[in-house]
Amino acid sequence: MQEEPDLTGIPLDTSAPVLVTGATGYVAGWLVKGLLDAGVTVHAAVRDPRNTAKIQHLLDFAEKAPGDIRFFATDLLADGSYAEAMAGCRVVFHTASPFTTQVKDPQRELVDPAALGTRTVLESANATPSVQRVVLTSSCAAIYTDASDCAKAPGGRLTEEVWNTTASLDYQPYSYSKLLAERAAWDIAAAQDRWRLVVINPALVIGPSVNAQPTSESFSIVRQLGDGTMRRGAPRAGIGVVDVRDLARAHIAAGYLPDAHGRHILAGHDTDVLGLAQVLLPRFGGRFPIPRRALPKPLVWLAAPSAELTRTFVSRNVGVEWHADNSKSRRELGMVYRPLQDSMEDMFEQLVENGTVAAA
Repeated sequence: MQEEPDLTGIPLDTSAPVLVTGATGYVAGWLVKGLLDAGVTVHAAVRDPRNTAKIQHLLDFAEKAPGDIRFFATDLLADGSYAEAMAGCRVVFHTASPFTTQVKDPQRELVDPAALGTRTVLESANATPSVQRVVLTSSCAAIYTDASDCAKAPGGRLTEEVWNTTASLDYQPYSYSKLLAERAAWDIAAAQDRWRLVVINPALVIGPSVNAQPTSESFSIVRQLGDGTMRRGAPRAGIGVVDVRDLARAHIAAGYLPDAHGRHILAGHDTDVLGLAQVLLPRFGGRFPIPRRALPKPLVWLAAPSAELTRTFVSRNVGVEWHADNSKSRRELGMVYRPLQDSMEDMFEQLVENGTVAAA
């Protein structure tokens, strides 16, 4: 397993600190590690710096790296909360945003932290003279809601010019929250001319976490591939995926490459849920009940409510191919995506090691 992003060709400036919001998150963990290993001083914005269990892995990274780390208590919904953390920083990486699909109050649990939180961070950027660039972790969810949306895109492939027009507070509120957050960011950026906004739009993030007990929704999906939940088959629900280590590299490239601008789709592979399972079979198929066949769409449709899926989602995603154009990320950020099998094996191995899935 390669333990860090390859930052070859990125002109990192170590003379000023950078801010990483949501520093204990899945994506942010690899981002912070990459920055520290490159000698950058990281201002890590977290909810509670006193919660050593949450930040210990980041402290361990800093101890072994040339870069330094400082922790700051912040609140996405409190105006001015990021002022101290952002002071003196040239680059702001705003990764903090909830990623969950099981919510009772989508406005309070998803939309407010994503959209209002983005506004809080970017208004602090407006008030901090040292800031020259903001890198926003958006999502392909701000571009599309369902795999069926791909067919309406130019040439049947999602591009950076496409915006999500089908999500709402009632249907796929997570996608809706990412759309509103990115729209708010572009509005705020357009109203000033001191700092540049660069946006990263990842597909589903896979690969190992720097935290031994990851909580991202991605791990819930992969867990179900190995714990027997899908032993009878997996749905051919079209998705795109990107390795978390590649994604961390993309953030750093977006923060430091002089010409980086606009949105960037980060998707290493067009696949589906069964496709994720199939690459695990050679190494893990003999020990774990990994699905080997596709669940027929009518069966998925019938079982949707018990799996906490809507039948609308099944209709628009199962048996529907997902396609996106990642050429801008390759061309402008220098991305080279690692093989899907490497990402999935590293991710699944972590779930085995921490006891989340056990051999049959």
